[in-house]
Formats: sequence, C-alpha cells, structure tokens
Amino acid sequence: MARYTEAVCRLCRREGEKLFLKGDRCYSPKCAMERRPHPPGPVRRFRAKESDYGNQLREKQKVRRIYGVFEKQFRRYFKRAKRMKGVTGSNLLVILESRLDNVVFRLGFADSRAQARQLVRHGHFDVNGRKTNIPSFLVKPGDQIVVRDRSKGNAYFKERVQTIDGSKVPGWLTIDAANFAGSVVAEPTREDIDFTLNEQLIVEYYSR
Repeated sequence: MARYTEAVCRLCRREGEKLFLKGDRCYSPKCAMERRPHPPGPVRRFRAKESDYGNQLREKQKVRRIYGVFEKQFRRYFKRAKRMKGVTGSNLLVILESRLDNVVFRLGFADSRAQARQLVRHGHFDVNGRKTNIPSFLVKPGDQIVVRDRSKGNAYFKERVQTIDGSKVPGWLTIDAANFAGSVVAEPTREDIDFTLNEQLIVEYYSR
C-alpha cells in the first residue's frame, strides 16, 4: 500500500492552515506555516480562483490528512456514514474521531495522530483487555483503552503520563493517567471536533 513519505509540513502549506501533524513543533516558531505560509512550489503572484470542485476536493483532502486516512478507506467511511441515521457529514467526522489512533492521541498518549498510529501498530495498547494493534479500530462507549503491562515500564510512557493534561481530554473520553488508562464514556459529537471544517463540501464531492 502506498505511503506518504515526504515532509508532512508540505501538507499543511498546501491546505493553507495548520493541520497539527507534528505535535509540539506546530506550536513553535519552527512550524513551516509560520516561516513559509504559502503553498509548496514556485511562489505565484496571483492565486488562481478555485472552482466549486476545487473547494470540495481541498476540504476532502484536508480531513483525510488530519486523520491520516487514505482515499480508499476514506471512501469506505463515507459510504458507512451515508447509511447511518443523521447528517452524513457529521457521521463521517464521528467515525474518524472514533478511530483508535485518534483516541490515543486525544487521551494525550501521543503528540500527534501519526505518533499515536505508530504506538498502536507496535502493540502498546489493550482495548477491553485484548491487545489491539489496528489503528483503524473503531471504539464505542464503554471501551477501556489501557497501556499494556509490558509497555508501562517503557521510559516513554513513564514520562508521558506525568505530562498528560486531563483538561485537554474531550468530554467523551476520560483519562486515568496514574493507571495508564482511558475510557470512552460517550460517542463523539460534531461539537467535539476542534478543527474548522465544512463537511458538507465532502458530501457534495462524493455526490457528484
């Protein structure tokens, strides 16, 4: 399967806003959006006017890049969201928020979703007592996410739990840093997503 291997800061510059793909670096003066706030490639004097299709595509690409999902999987999520009750765009974002790698990031065990994805793949977490190394695993209310016993002695996690700020954990999750654990207390809602997104443009893109 193809994997993006270039500098992720180029993705933020292409979308014209910070996607917070590199954790703490995104909040520092070293952030590429602070130093070069223009799309990668030759600097254009005049920016071309984008069409409706172009705006729809950019919004879809932005959401894909935020959550680190490839096109084929993203399309599957959209089809699933369309079958669900409620607003399709909001359903899509709720599905993405429910991914295990995103939950690990939201709980504060990682600085970015990419780092959380790597931690999950390396088998550092149990979900409801079972080792789960699939980043796309979708959690549901009542699920318990715990750092595995063999990983609790890891220097990274020992240091990490000391810096987790419970006030930054969204309301649909709870964190018990002392026990290296978190839990899902409710389904995420559209209001829990802190990015400026227009999911309706994504619906329009796939409805062409």
